[in-house]
Amino acid sequence: VIIEHLAYDEVEDKFDLDIFTAGQTKQDFSKAGDKLQRHIYDYVVTDSNIEREFVKELDTANDVVVYAKLPRGFLIPTPVGDYNPDWAIAFKEGRVKHIYFVAETKGSMSSMVLNEIEKTKIKCARKFFDEMNQRYAPQNVKYDVVDSFGKLMEVVK
Repeated sequence: VIIEHLAYDEVEDKFDLDIFTAGQTKQDFSKAGDKLQRHIYDYVVTDSNIEREFVKELDTANDVVVYAKLPRGFLIPTPVGDYNPDWAIAFKEGRVKHIYFVAETKGSMSSMVLNEIEKTKIKCARKFFDEMNQRYAPQNVKYDVVDSFGKLMEVVK
């Protein structure tokens, strides 16, 4: 019911590029994998094995131009608390249906596994990106929850 009446209004705030580095403690890259080719940085700190596998496939996919692990400071306000999506991905134009994609990686696609707060935040994020697309660029940015690179490609193709 809350989400039906949820509205997102434009604000004047803008994010500076330092959002990707501000407030981060010194990272330990001693266990980092190979240097990345398509991420905005040479290395990325992931939160899970699923994210590590996702990075491996993103970084070697011919359809991917560039991707970024979204910083903790990139937040979408929701009635149940701020939400931080995981990834921003840009695909090669003409290869996929959705060139710009924001992804949330979850270990299970089963809605039974997600708690109610997570489900609500995801519904709010869908509404946020739907409204953004309607106002600024029809269907320019697609948002979805995926559990693998394969699922991501199913959604964008």
